[in-house]
Amino acid sequence: MTDAQRFRAQFPVFERCSYLNAGTSGPVPQASADAVRERVQQEAAEPRSGREHFDQVIALATRSRAAYAAVMGAAPGEMALTGSTTDGVNTVLGGLRLSTGEEVLTTDEEHPGLLAPLRLARIRHGIKIRVVPFSELPGEVSPRTRLIACSHVSWVNGKVADVPAIVATGVPLLLDGAQGLGAIPVDVRALGCDFYAASGQKWLCGPEGSGCLYVRPERLDELEPPWPGYATLSDHEDILGSPLATGTSRLDNGFPAAVRSSWALASLAVLEAAGWEWVHARAADLAARLAARLSERGLRVAPRGHSTLVSWSVADPEQEVQRLAAAGLVVRSIPIGGLMRASLGAWSSEDDVERLAAATAP
Repeated sequence: MTDAQRFRAQFPVFERCSYLNAGTSGPVPQASADAVRERVQQEAAEPRSGREHFDQVIALATRSRAAYAAVMGAAPGEMALTGSTTDGVNTVLGGLRLSTGEEVLTTDEEHPGLLAPLRLARIRHGIKIRVVPFSELPGEVSPRTRLIACSHVSWVNGKVADVPAIVATGVPLLLDGAQGLGAIPVDVRALGCDFYAASGQKWLCGPEGSGCLYVRPERLDELEPPWPGYATLSDHEDILGSPLATGTSRLDNGFPAAVRSSWALASLAVLEAAGWEWVHARAADLAARLAARLSERGLRVAPRGHSTLVSWSVADPEQEVQRLAAAGLVVRSIPIGGLMRASLGAWSSEDDVERLAAATAP
């Protein structure tokens, strides 16, 4: 058995189908299912109260924070635990104290998870939202641009943002990393972004309702926590007079669930054991192979970057999703431009690529 086969064997879903939709939710390792079962059984058998219980919960959250930080080249103190990429986006937009007349620049390939928070910010703060083509973003900055908010990797087609050119504009940058973190190499220091919001359930194979937010330390005090709670403050005897807690954990979204942390840690351990360099390289190579095979079959593959997503045009995307699902091939449609999208990970196989290419109607 090859390393790739041993890695794939840790994900039970592949015994049933070719699952090619990690861009929505990643496959679940058996180790994660076992970790969740063990944690739930413990919480069912023991009181969920007292110092020992809460110390365990906080310890799991602390480990999760450090694990997320390691994947993106950050320090644990620069990370907030969230419930999704959108939670991270809302944290930044809700905390920046945006003002009437200021502009947020975004693109024409953004997910509703970014656009919906921008819409609310426009209503709440009177800002202008300017939408420009994804590839033209760096050249569209104006003197009124307070923030650039865009995807690191386009969910539509897998194009990768020209982050160096965006950073060179000098305008603060919020990256939506839903299709980035875990899928491609991410080093927030090398990227130079100010904020990086990501999901735990996609390429990191964690539970729904998990995610993280990186905040550059120099930007932390610019954010007023938009959903304050117990962990937001440093003095719990003088709540109304308390200063904010130190570190980005002041931006955590609610109390950290132990089951969520246990699942996330188990999944990250599986990926880390395989080696992130190998995970990223194999996923990108398989995606490039699929794009080439679809093009050979005469399909129009959407322009893409060095990523894990492949999109192509079909006459009826929803019907094609159902047809392929019946053949054991799980992909999705994109509600922009009549596209289908496959998400390939290191857990995918060459056989998945060939099966999908053979089954896809030109």
